[in-house]
Amino acid sequence: MINKKLAMFTRTTGTISFLLLTIFVTSGCQKQAVSPLETLQKTKQCPACDLSGAKLSNLDLTSANLNGAKLEGAVLEKIKLNEALLDSVNLKGANLKAASLEKAGLFGADLTNADLSNANLKGAFLRGAKLNNANLSNADLSETDLNSADLTGANLKGANLKGAIMPDGTIKN
Repeated sequence: MINKKLAMFTRTTGTISFLLLTIFVTSGCQKQAVSPLETLQKTKQCPACDLSGAKLSNLDLTSANLNGAKLEGAVLEKIKLNEALLDSVNLKGANLKAASLEKAGLFGADLTNADLSNANLKGAFLRGAKLNNANLSNADLSETDLNSADLTGANLKGANLKGAIMPDGTIKN
């Protein structure tokens, strides 16, 4: 009788130990969900991700890939996005004050109501971009391709447009 009880106790204890070990190992192996912001900061890759309203000021995201990303209302003050891929990105109402977007690709980007005051966009590719009511005051737009861009209502006061290709295809002297 004692041997039967001892055998049953050993089986039960072994089963419980196995179950606890399985739970412990399984929970340690589960991947934690990585946010798009963490992905962007670690890899500089986040195409088509949603970072609407994100606060990314002062980051260096040179050569990052954000093609098709949603950054509506994001705070990107003093961010470095030089040579970044930002085609078809949604930057409506974004704060890009003093941002550096030198030679960035912004083909078809939506920058409606964005604040790009004092931004460096030298040599950027803004062909077909929507810059309706954007604040581009004191921005460096020299050598920028603005062909087919919509600048309706944009504030260009003090902007450097030397060598820029304007929406009508002419080059500004």
